[in-house]
Amino acid sequence: MSRFSAVLLNTFLLCALGLLCQPLFAAERPKIGLVLSGGGAKGAAHVGVIKVLEQHHIPVDYVAGTSIGAYVGGLYALGYSAAEIEQLMMGQNWDSGYSDTIPREVLAYREKQQRDRFNIPINMGLRDGEVQTPQGILLGQTMSRLYRTTAGMIPTFDSFNQLSIPYRAVATDLETSRAVVLAKGSLIEAMQASATVPGALQPALIDGKLLVDGGIANNMPVDVAKAMGADIVIAVDIGSSLVNKQQLNGALAILNQLSTMLTNVSTERQKALLTEDDILIRPAVDTLSTTDFSIMPIALKAGEAAANLQLAQLTALALPEEQFIAYQQHKRQISMGWRDASKQPLIAVKFSNDSTINTRLLTKVLDIHPGDVVDKQQLDNAIGRLYSLNKFERVTAEFEDTADGRVLNVDAKAKSWGPNYLQFGFNWEDDLSLDSSLTIDFALNMTDITANGGEWRNEVRMGFEKMISSEFYQPLDADQHIYSRAQYRYLVNNWEFFEGNSLYYQLEREAHGLELGVGFNFASVGIVEFGIHGETGRISNRALINNIDFTSYGSYLRLGYDTLNSISFPTSGNRFRINLFLRHEDYSGMPDPGQTFQIEADWKGVVSVNSHSFVGKAAYASIDNDSDFSAYVTDLGGFLNLSGYHKNSLAGAKKVFGAFIYQYDLGRDVLGMQDYPLYLGASIEAGNVWSNADKIEMNDLIYGGSIYLGTNTAFGPAALGIGLTDDGEQAMYLFIGKNF
Repeated sequence: MSRFSAVLLNTFLLCALGLLCQPLFAAERPKIGLVLSGGGAKGAAHVGVIKVLEQHHIPVDYVAGTSIGAYVGGLYALGYSAAEIEQLMMGQNWDSGYSDTIPREVLAYREKQQRDRFNIPINMGLRDGEVQTPQGILLGQTMSRLYRTTAGMIPTFDSFNQLSIPYRAVATDLETSRAVVLAKGSLIEAMQASATVPGALQPALIDGKLLVDGGIANNMPVDVAKAMGADIVIAVDIGSSLVNKQQLNGALAILNQLSTMLTNVSTERQKALLTEDDILIRPAVDTLSTTDFSIMPIALKAGEAAANLQLAQLTALALPEEQFIAYQQHKRQISMGWRDASKQPLIAVKFSNDSTINTRLLTKVLDIHPGDVVDKQQLDNAIGRLYSLNKFERVTAEFEDTADGRVLNVDAKAKSWGPNYLQFGFNWEDDLSLDSSLTIDFALNMTDITANGGEWRNEVRMGFEKMISSEFYQPLDADQHIYSRAQYRYLVNNWEFFEGNSLYYQLEREAHGLELGVGFNFASVGIVEFGIHGETGRISNRALINNIDFTSYGSYLRLGYDTLNSISFPTSGNRFRINLFLRHEDYSGMPDPGQTFQIEADWKGVVSVNSHSFVGKAAYASIDNDSDFSAYVTDLGGFLNLSGYHKNSLAGAKKVFGAFIYQYDLGRDVLGMQDYPLYLGASIEAGNVWSNADKIEMNDLIYGGSIYLGTNTAFGPAALGIGLTDDGEQAMYLFIGKNF
């Protein structure tokens, strides 16, 4: 007999023993059902109630819960004690569950570049001529991770009666508005479905039904516990009370009032089912927020206090110490079944993949294989890697314990609003003296148009700079390591020439360009690409008698590596880029400059200690040709790019720049701002540009610095700063959505 088979046999014998012993307990006492209502962050009060029940040796034979009550009740039904549940709940960052944004540092290199430009976080697609959106603002991926992390490495269950305490979760059928009692399958899925706020979270699809928060239909399921067989119900009501008209002073307050009405109606119906033998516990949590999880310690204490007020009635249900110890041991023995099974090696990993992503690639990214003994952290990291491909709406994993061993079933659900995606970007900057510029970006990205995941990407930029671009990106292997790329781009931008910070000359550069390249993703965060390119265009100005037409063609080599967690205000990671161009250039009415070689290189890296970050920046650029003129120049000037000079106010063929930036997270460290950081920063900078004929001389360096306040928002970075240089130039900066 295999070790796993022995574990299953022992589990069966323990369950059978429990079934034999249970009538003995039942003969001596009534069966007790614990009913836990919904109430968001106030659900910590349930843990306080359970602590009192355990302290006074009060057994629970059935658990039924809604929303956060389904979560707490599910953990208790699994066999966790009140102290363990408290530790699990308090140890999680629940606010992170309200964001499904993939951290920038784990995105693939190509995905990083796209997010930096298209910074408006809207999930929107185009299919069959219609705009598609998700069914919820949030997709539930991060919340699913929180549930899985706290519940542990549990399998799916043929019945929730197999838990240490028989359990039910209540959700609402979105189509019929009726309550749905979840009694089998994935416990994590059941708990999350019961807490899925409609509109805010993607509905759960279970047994063909779209399920949302059970509080709509049955917020305190007394009837469910009684149907399970409970003789006496201990019901815990943490619902909110209606507020008076003075507090109904806004749209959000009115929406909250309507939600409270819905849940209270269902709760009152359930209260009517309580008899004089049942016990209703109402913790004093009315004034606490349902969404502010920092109040959980307060709610827990309120739960304890409310339960202690009912001790006279509760202690009548208590067991003698010996019987209560036996009751706890019985629960622990049942839970040991799934705990022991979680230590067994996998016999198979199976994928349910409704996307066009090759299963071979998913297997490689997951990096969990038959024979592995999977722990919680390993599974969490593996699911995170799959989700970070940015191809899926949800990625979940469930264990299935079979007679032959443990199977890991991975469900990768394609984005329902794809495969053609709309993206939007916004960038506004103002130097408070010269000009203000607004740029809006729009993209239609048509994905999965070939077997290996080919993309046809079309972009339009309007505003201060204008661009039209169309690119075909084709992975050449199933693992998507090697790719080819063809891109056409039409670009119109201005060259502004300054004397110090005074604008004295402006040119308009208009060009059509084509690139054909082959690249290699040597890591998910790094690429190397080489190819050929050509460009034809015109440089014009009202003061010019004749416009300058130009053409160029040649080859290029690009290398990129990027692990920064934020493009503008990083606290970890590095980014390095180098572009090499070998061109032949021709200009109308000007001597032929012949063969030109251009190099562009830049680096940005950061080291952080607590709330203090130390950022380094460096850049070098050079064009070598036989002419004093080129359509390809480099520039310097702007925020943290020789602060004190206005944007791109220094231009030439050669550039050297370096900066050291100190960044302090004032928002989180001092002001307690957890959702958005607020950075107080200062920089020391040095650099300059030179014409083609000039030598780079360190004596020519211009020194500058800046102080600023900045933050990362859902719409990209925002900053307000001032810069100064040693030659007397100064500038103010105000940015929203601009990367720097």
